[in-house]
Order: sequence, then C-alpha cells, then structure tokens
Amino acid sequence: MESRILSMAELPEVARELLSYAGDEKVFLFYGDMGAGKTTFIKSLCLQLGIHDTVSSPTFSIVNEYESVSGPVYHFDFYRLKSEGEAFDLGYEDYFYSGLYCFVEWPEKIPSLIPDHFVSVKISAEGETERLISAVKQ
Repeated sequence: MESRILSMAELPEVARELLSYAGDEKVFLFYGDMGAGKTTFIKSLCLQLGIHDTVSSPTFSIVNEYESVSGPVYHFDFYRLKSEGEAFDLGYEDYFYSGLYCFVEWPEKIPSLIPDHFVSVKISAEGETERLISAVKQ
C-alpha cells in the first residue's frame, strides 16, 4: 500500500483500503512512536470489520478480544513486556496462527515470535492532526 499523509477524516477510507490490500493476511504489526495513532487506526479497522465493542489499547491486559460478525479479533499491546517469555505465557501462537485478525502494537518487543506472513503498518505524526501511514505485506 502506498505511503500517504492523511487526516483523521480519512481513516475509515484508509482502513478499508488496508483490509483490501491485506487480502488473506490476518496479522497486522503496527510500528510507531507513543502517540503516533496506532490504537486510533486500529479502532478504524475494527469499525470496518463490524465491531461495535469499545476498542481501546490493551496496555495493561496485553490482549483485548472484540467480537465481529466473522469471529473474534485480537488486539495486542506489547509495550509493557519485559521479555518474549511473557508473550509465550499468553499463548501468543494460539492467536497468531488462528487465522483470525490480530492487531499488534509494539511488535518490536517480540522480534523472534513474529510469524512469517504479516502486514507491517508504520505510522508517524506529521504535525498535530496528520499522520504518515505506510503498509507492506511480508
């Protein structure tokens, strides 16, 4: 997916584009500084998937589960992990290899646990209200 700068109003359109671009890929890795807008973009993706639950960063719970019409969607925030072993304790592989959507914030905390196939999404702030977003299928 081509890199682009966008405003908050464009998030729903870009979320639709990203899901279409991803095709069968279900694991999305979100890279960006604190406050870049990872969770905000994940909220837009969840809306596109028909999720009406409250979508929030699972900073303390590490994983949130949301219900969609096509099954559960998992949202991870690995920011607080001290080691990859903590992801093992969660049973990360049951999620990542389930064939269900997994949205992962702070994947750099678990580099050796990342599956072979995923969509890498990079978000960076471009001023107060705009974000640069790029996505690449791996």
